[in-house]
Amino acid sequence: MQKIEAVIQPGKLDAVKEALIEAGVTGMTILEARGHGRQKGHTEFYRGREYSVDLLPKIKIEAVIPDAVVDRAVRAILTAAQTGSIGDGKIFLSRVDEAIRIRNEDRGEVAL
Repeated sequence: MQKIEAVIQPGKLDAVKEALIEAGVTGMTILEARGHGRQKGHTEFYRGREYSVDLLPKIKIEAVIPDAVVDRAVRAILTAAQTGSIGDGKIFLSRVDEAIRIRNEDRGEVAL
């Protein structure tokens, strides 16, 4: 099993969510986040004054998925979230040793 974490632009959430479901991801957690990467934010003008906005709104999607689904899930995120512009986001993968469903104590991939 692997945990996939994707940080994407908020406007891409629906497309990415639908693509992940089509790729076979059965469950996910979606969080609103703020942050920046290489773009370091931007400046805005409000009432004649300049303000630095260095933490931009992002969406973080987390899912623990079977190894057989990982490549399809990554491809689904890349296809749905990519605009080719700076700030498209990142995907992180990490190994998960165990998953346990609290309701009935199922373990492993069956708990997903």
